[in-house]
Amino acid sequence: MNNPIQDLNKIFDSRIRLGIMSALMVNNAVNFNELKELLDITDGNLASHLKTLEENSFIKVQKSFIGRKTNTTYTITKLGEKSFKLHLGALEKMIGNIK
Repeated sequence: MNNPIQDLNKIFDSRIRLGIMSALMVNNAVNFNELKELLDITDGNLASHLKTLEENSFIKVQKSFIGRKTNTTYTITKLGEKSFKLHLGALEKMIGNIK
């Protein structure tokens, strides 16, 4: 039988990255300010976690302008969705084994 621990992804260990991925799983796109408010964290902290997810191709970044103001939105990639589902499945198996 497959050991669920092997399917855990270290990148999703952070509660912030877990929150970002969860938000992106249920929304088509989320902008920077929405994520910042949802997760109640600083700009720098959020930017650092988003960068990690982007570097691993789990999220896609799109920058646009609303008037003169930049609007940065994030969407989950197919790889990100697959990896996150695998991670959640492993957590569920581990929790199921505890019961």
